[in-house]
Amino acid sequence: MQNRDILISGASIAGPSLAYWLRRHGFHPTVVERAPTPRPGGQAIDLRGAARRVAERMGILDQVRQAHVGTRGMAYVDAANKRLASMPADLLGDSGGAIAELEILRVDLVDILYQATRDDVEYVFDDAITELAQGEDGVKIRFQGGQPRRFDLVVGADGLHSGVRALAFGEESTFVRHLGAYVASFTTANHLDLEGWELLHNVPGKTAGIYPVRQGTQATAMFFFTSPPLTYDRHDLDQQKQLLADAFAGQGSQVPRLLEAMWQAPDFYFDTICQAHVGRWWRGRVALLGDAGYCGSPLTGLGTSMSLVGAYVLAGELASTPDDHQAAFARYQDQMRAYVAACQKLPPGGVKGFAPQSQAMISLRNLSMKLMTVWPMRNVLAKQFHKADGITLKEYAA
Repeated sequence: MQNRDILISGASIAGPSLAYWLRRHGFHPTVVERAPTPRPGGQAIDLRGAARRVAERMGILDQVRQAHVGTRGMAYVDAANKRLASMPADLLGDSGGAIAELEILRVDLVDILYQATRDDVEYVFDDAITELAQGEDGVKIRFQGGQPRRFDLVVGADGLHSGVRALAFGEESTFVRHLGAYVASFTTANHLDLEGWELLHNVPGKTAGIYPVRQGTQATAMFFFTSPPLTYDRHDLDQQKQLLADAFAGQGSQVPRLLEAMWQAPDFYFDTICQAHVGRWWRGRVALLGDAGYCGSPLTGLGTSMSLVGAYVLAGELASTPDDHQAAFARYQDQMRAYVAACQKLPPGGVKGFAPQSQAMISLRNLSMKLMTVWPMRNVLAKQFHKADGITLKEYAA
């Protein structure tokens, strides 16, 4: 087999998923990850539509179900935590609705994928690609902390701020579009009797929330606020925490208590709400997968689905013509193009729908949410998330 040795940058969801399928097809994948271990933290994520079928084919769906967070629905509340509008998780079936029936913490899915691949995939932690040079016979890689190595192909599965994309395709600003908001999350104590419900509180331009995880034994705090682009160091967590504290200073509900807990949180996450649009997902022997190539933003709720499905398709197409990676990369994008385009479409209202800009718009959004629970308005919501089924998965011989 040609193109046998494949380097994957990123050990979150897309990278290990691709490694799994590549091994099934007889390739030799190596996964390099900048962090010293599989990355902790992150919000609850949904498995919807075709992604569930991929997980089932991987043999991990039962594990995913066992690790589901147990969220029963979401509700908007006022400053006294009185419910203003609510939506159950099973409103549109187990793949529909703003909250899917099957949610799992990102860290738990990462661990499931890592455990499924660690015995027959080479993992290199605490390292990163600093240089890559493509040639007719492969790609020469220089690592931050190791000896130079050669691989047949390289896949950037290293997220929105992809280092592989920067090295092989160009500056991040060329491909990443800021949508006018920021998001933060961290683990905290479940100090409310949430009973499986995610509670969200709005003030104009800002949303703060808390939802139970691990069957209610813990909780995740979530913050979302609109803002023009901010200047900050992506590796300075204290600076990011201060930005969040300043943005939500003086707010009511559970916000003060959550912000106080933020300073001790071991898994604080902060980032811009963005989308990535790369015209062609490969250049020579380097391809992009998941958020690195087609991030849809947390607003779509379909990023995990695109990563799992993309890994399945990319590995299958490489296995179909292992001696012609260019044709395989082209078929991978052809198979995924319409699915990704649909999944990247923002729900009605976009950023302002999740963080309305005035009290009047907040009231209107709450009314709209109530209407979503009855026909025919629920079809508007169903349309957003039924896109997760918008691809027919080919059968690839293992």
